[in-house]
Amino acid sequence: MTDENNTPQPPETDFDRRVPEASADPDVTFDSVGEAFAALTDGPDAVDETAPPQYGVGPFSVREVALGGIWVIALIVSFFPIYNVGGSSVWTAGIDWVLTIGVPTVAVFLLLLRRLSPQGIRRVGSLGIDQFASVAFTVSMVVWLGILWASFVSLAGQRLFYATWVVWVEFIVMLAGVLLTVFAPLFPTIGEDFRHRREVPAHRVARPARPIVARPRTPRPQAAPAATPPAGAPESDFTAADTAAPVGLASEDASPAGDTTQITPLDTVAAGVVEDPVAEVAEVAEVAETTSTPAASQAFWALAPVERDVVDENGTTIFTIGPTAWALVIEDRVDRFVVRHEDGRIGYLTDVSGVTRG
Repeated sequence: MTDENNTPQPPETDFDRRVPEASADPDVTFDSVGEAFAALTDGPDAVDETAPPQYGVGPFSVREVALGGIWVIALIVSFFPIYNVGGSSVWTAGIDWVLTIGVPTVAVFLLLLRRLSPQGIRRVGSLGIDQFASVAFTVSMVVWLGILWASFVSLAGQRLFYATWVVWVEFIVMLAGVLLTVFAPLFPTIGEDFRHRREVPAHRVARPARPIVARPRTPRPQAAPAATPPAGAPESDFTAADTAAPVGLASEDASPAGDTTQITPLDTVAAGVVEDPVAEVAEVAEVAETTSTPAASQAFWALAPVERDVVDENGTTIFTIGPTAWALVIEDRVDRFVVRHEDGRIGYLTDVSGVTRG
């Protein structure tokens, strides 16, 4: 049996000391503010123990000292007027100071803080400190170049060059900052800052983007095509599913053709006259066998050859149909049609001879 206390453990690496076990995944919830800060800043920079020593000025490298020096020059010169007209400096000309001198100042302070405080801020968003410094000095140089360009345009049009010597000095200083940040790895001495750095995993916001996959499409059920009414018939009256019996009809009219169910009237029962239901069923079956035209299961359009009356269950004429317009038949009862008027009224067409079906 092996004692767990005496089992040799692997040596702790810089990455294990830098990122706690609970916060190894940057997307999880951290147990403390310190752990979250360590995961956000990526901890101190990794160092290659086998690399040759790098010499500098105190705790700072030659490149960082040079950046600090040109920043001091830019800061002092920024208090002088930048225009010949008005005499205002960059600090009093609106918010121009933010990109011209403010952002480079933040970049230089972060470079110095990285040496003085190893546990300090290591990134600005998805950018490392050196990447942020490259962006800061490049943007500032472009802004100063824009002021010079506008001055040359004014000189060509109005014979007035309104930029002072301050703009020239600031542009040259920021150009030097671009050389010390963007193009620093190309130089032999100041490029030592970027050599022999240990490879570490990129921050999650600086990693390659995930591939996008097309969302699967669910096929939609196709609706059945709507029935087309015959030419000349009003479309508002055509409802193929409307097969209900008219309201207020008698029980024998409400039953479709071929239905053998018979309801005995109450007055017949009260009078003591009750017919044999078996005989009635046989009679209805015999009528169904001798009929050649089957009952219609769906509504259809009908055109009467002459003017004919449509009556209610009492035989009273409700409306008429004729050869000038199609009528909507919602039920075929062999010897009569249940017809629906365009205004919603429903009645019976008792004379169905010669009627054209649509």
